[in-house]
Amino acid sequence: MTFQKQSIKVLVVGCGNMGASHAIAYQNTEGFEICGIVSTGKSKEILNERLGGDYPLFSDYAEALASTQPDAVCISTYPDTHEAFAVMALEANCHVFIEKPLADTVAGAKRVADLAAEKGKKVVVGYILRHHPSWEKFVEIAQEMGKPLVMRMNLNQQSHGVMWNVHRNLMKSLSPIVDCGVHYIDVMCQMTRSKPIQVNAIGARLTEDIPAGNYNYGQLQIRFEDGSVGWYEAGWGPMMSETAFFIKDVIGPKGCVSIVAKEAGGTGKSDNVDSHTKTESLRVHYSDINSENAFTKADEWINLTDEPDHQELCNREQRFFLKAVQEDLDLTDHLEDAVNSLRIAFACDESVKTGLPVML
Repeated sequence: MTFQKQSIKVLVVGCGNMGASHAIAYQNTEGFEICGIVSTGKSKEILNERLGGDYPLFSDYAEALASTQPDAVCISTYPDTHEAFAVMALEANCHVFIEKPLADTVAGAKRVADLAAEKGKKVVVGYILRHHPSWEKFVEIAQEMGKPLVMRMNLNQQSHGVMWNVHRNLMKSLSPIVDCGVHYIDVMCQMTRSKPIQVNAIGARLTEDIPAGNYNYGQLQIRFEDGSVGWYEAGWGPMMSETAFFIKDVIGPKGCVSIVAKEAGGTGKSDNVDSHTKTESLRVHYSDINSENAFTKADEWINLTDEPDHQELCNREQRFFLKAVQEDLDLTDHLEDAVNSLRIAFACDESVKTGLPVML
């Protein structure tokens, strides 16, 4: 006799772009059952209607937890609530899917990770690029280019309209190089699997439309123990240039590999979330030369057929979350990586504010 696995009751908290995408993933994934939707504003009604209009709605998270008694909580709210909301979920013996960053302080991120271990509950952090086959291939090829590596990445966003509202709200608690940078710092750490030893960063406040202590443009540099170096640049706002917002390449002694996204890197797409994860193709260049210094290998183009859009990436994240819960996956390394990338990002933030390098 075969037994059907019981569906995981999940409470969706936060109904913006990411929260809505995760809710759609839950609705379309066998093994999940949405038991409630939480937001402080009208977004929950809009999402509920989009999903069919049948789910209980809550304005208060604590009330929703007590009322629905979920097995899992999906947290897609602003970063300054992440730690408290995750702790409340874990204390209620729930598994947690949480958008990055894990918390808005390193100590807070460690508290969540430690509590997850204490409670024996799964916490999956929304590092969406880890579920993208093209980015996985990008990391794999980078690891074959020898050491040290030079990693060059950016994601500048000429945000306007609704996206500028989103970015201004985010900058009430975090800078662009922390909020977005954790993704790319995580990628760099995967590529090198070496200990980061020093960061330097610069930043500029290009508008008075954000808090006085923050900046809407930043660039960070990381030095690794194996000699590898990397930089990441992020800027948000209507004043940002789109000339070079999609640089993703890695150089090593044996050559280089670059993401070439001609469509996603086009004009007017820098603040489009679908464009942020698209790769379209990888260009691999080999440094092999003959006695006359001529290249002996042609560049290789890897055109990627499995190119999931933003919604499909969220579907894959939630399938991983389901697998982690149902198969009791060990997420120790996953959470350590999440805390580590956040620690590096906040060190970069410190470097911007002090004007000095930070040793790790």
